[in-house]
Amino acid sequence: MADPALETRDLCKSFGALEVSRGISISLLPGEIHAVIGPNGAGKSTLIQQICGVTAPDSGSVFLRGRDVTHLPVESRARAGLARTFQVSALALDDTVLENAVVGAIGSSGKAFRFFAPALGDRELRETAFSALERVGLAEKANMRASDLSHGERRQLEVAIALTLSPKAFVMDEPMAGLGAEGSRIMTGFLDGLRREAPILLVEHDMDAVFALADRISVLVYGSIIASGTVEEIRNDSTVREAYLGETA
Repeated sequence: MADPALETRDLCKSFGALEVSRGISISLLPGEIHAVIGPNGAGKSTLIQQICGVTAPDSGSVFLRGRDVTHLPVESRARAGLARTFQVSALALDDTVLENAVVGAIGSSGKAFRFFAPALGDRELRETAFSALERVGLAEKANMRASDLSHGERRQLEVAIALTLSPKAFVMDEPMAGLGAEGSRIMTGFLDGLRREAPILLVEHDMDAVFALADRISVLVYGSIIASGTVEEIRNDSTVREAYLGETA
C-alpha cells in the first residue's frame, strides 16, 4: 500500500470538559477521496482546524507526505502542499477571478510584495494563476469579477486558488454547501476528476455526493471515529445506520 499523503495519529482535543477529538487516526492515500461524515456537533470542523493548523491538538500528530507538520502554522502547511477550501466562501468578491488566483500564487511563490499591484504585473505569478484557472475551466472568465460567478463557479475558483500551491492533499469543507441538485451533480464530476491532481479529504453532508465519490468513508460521532471503510461497508454497518445514516443509507 502506498504511503499516506495526509495522516492524523491519535488527535485529541478538549475545550474545558468537552472532548471534541478522541484519538482520531485517519489517512488519505494518493489518488483517493476519503470522506469524513457525521452529525452536527460531531467534531468535524475541529478536526479540519487541527489538520490545517488553525487549532493545536492537545495531543497527537498530523503528517503531510510523511513529514510531521503538527506544530507548523497554517501558512507553512499551505506552502508544504496542504490545500484547503472552506464551507463559507473566502473569496475577494470585488476582485477579478484572475486577481483572486494571483493571491494564491503569491502564497506559493514565497515572493514578498509590499503592495498587491506589483504582484499583478509579475509574469510568473500571472502564469501560475492562469494555469490553475484553465485546469478548473475558468480561464475564459479570468477578467470577470468574482461576485458575478455562480455559486458553483466560486467553488471552482477556490479550488483554482488551492491549485496554485501545487497541493499534495486537499482538505475540503462541504464543497456542496449551497448548491442545488444540478450544481451538486456538476461539482461531483469536477471533484471526481480533481483526485488526479491530489487526493481529497472531504467533509460533506450531501450523502449522494459522498456515496458517489468516496473510496473510503470515516464516520465521526461525538469526537470519535466509530467506523471506517468502503461505501458498501459503511452502508451496511448497523452501528453507523443507528448513529447517523438512518434512512439515508
